[in-house]
Amino acid sequence: MVTQPVLEIFAADDCALRPVGEHESFGCLVLNGKPTPAEVGTAVMRIADRNGSGPDEEHGPFPTDPLGIFPHGLLTMPDLFATAGPRVTDTTTTTTGTDFVEPGRWNGLGTWRDRLDVLDGTGCAHFGHDPSSTAERVGDTVRLTHDAYGTDGSPVTGLPADQVRRRVADAQQDLKDFLGLAGARAEQHPPAHAAPVTAALARALDLASSP
Repeated sequence: MVTQPVLEIFAADDCALRPVGEHESFGCLVLNGKPTPAEVGTAVMRIADRNGSGPDEEHGPFPTDPLGIFPHGLLTMPDLFATAGPRVTDTTTTTTGTDFVEPGRWNGLGTWRDRLDVLDGTGCAHFGHDPSSTAERVGDTVRLTHDAYGTDGSPVTGLPADQVRRRVADAQQDLKDFLGLAGARAEQHPPAHAAPVTAALARALDLASSP
């Protein structure tokens, strides 16, 4: 099994402020320490777009310059959201390529605490819908279901709870590695907002309070 934090992305035009890579809409980009500079730009622009806001009293006056428009939502919205989550893929020889957990709509990356709740035996974690992937603690095993509300043949598997805990920790480290790349990239695109944009990304990825 391979566990990766992934971000749902849309096809986007290149931007002089933050060059982006070429991707199809509704694809997924793995967030770790390996994305290219253009892929980092794609991810940051996607998160910024997801948290975009127009002119209103709550979020302050809307900027008129391009450098201010790009991070406006990231820097003014109190609750930030990154549309994605963990993807758990089987790499065994019997069902290679099967995604037992796949991020669904309205799922966010800032939900690692929910995963730990499941590991501590306090419930069932959901990963959005279409598909409705779930994780549930059953004894010493975490049961993963690809689509809890799908057909009877939806893939189901189980992993030892201690193994899942290690995978969650590894995924959190992947997000920290990605944040490091994004922070370095922000020094160039655009440098005037590097520190606050990096801090906002940490909040969107639920890393601001991580140990």
